[in-house]
Amino acid sequence: MPELPEVETIIRTLNVLVKGKTIDHVSVHLARIIQRPDDIEEFAFLLQGHTILGVERRGKFIRILLDGLVIVSHLRMEGRYGLYTSEEPVEKHTHVVFHFNDGTELRYKDVRQFGTMHLFATGEDMVSLPLSKLGLEPLDKSFTLAQFKQILAGKKTKIKSVLLNQAYVVGIGNIYVDESLFKAGIHPESTTESLNDKQIERLHAAIVSILLESIEAGGSSIKSYVNGQGELGMFQQQLLVYGRQNKPCVNCSSIIEKTVVGGRGTHFCPTCQPDTK
Repeated sequence: MPELPEVETIIRTLNVLVKGKTIDHVSVHLARIIQRPDDIEEFAFLLQGHTILGVERRGKFIRILLDGLVIVSHLRMEGRYGLYTSEEPVEKHTHVVFHFNDGTELRYKDVRQFGTMHLFATGEDMVSLPLSKLGLEPLDKSFTLAQFKQILAGKKTKIKSVLLNQAYVVGIGNIYVDESLFKAGIHPESTTESLNDKQIERLHAAIVSILLESIEAGGSSIKSYVNGQGELGMFQQQLLVYGRQNKPCVNCSSIIEKTVVGGRGTHFCPTCQPDTK
């Protein structure tokens, strides 16, 4: 599933590709992608004639901003957007097509068919599900050390589970949680109450730096992720712990281990990230 850096890369690409384009009509080939409204004909009708003003991100969600409307899109496992000319063949698993009045098309392709789109009037999306209950943006000014400490305060949950919970901090995802905990020297099964101020400070800084480094590299192409121009991300070449089980740690040469925390495959160095629970 694309995580924050991948979605950030996608929206930056889409802003270049589709900003300023006007929708002539919309074709929906798989109804369940459209979650709001529940009538795909209404979805298509409401979008006719609207111009894309820009594309933004909220957590792992893409917000396509139009004049008076907002499309909230989640890619889930393998959703992807691409810009094509109307003459190009439509690939298999293309479920939604936004036909622009200049002869180009923004196509949404999703092999797994888990992606979603919600349509709102401008301003309604941020106070409605699925966005209304999302937590802090880790790259926003609101993600201060004080706010991060407040999130962790009083909890007895494993730190990895907290970081994956979108109600607390959004978008970090499995890859970047593992990398951040490794950089901060914290075992993924440590409970939040066991962390001292120095550890929390290191973790806060690690989250921000890891996400920024990944965005700079275009995200991580672990499975099928590409940006809106079909380009792979390169941050997977910089991963220090995720996906490196049974390989030597880059810091101490101990063997990287893999376990399961909160139902997610979890990678850590037993020496650099000692278990203190």
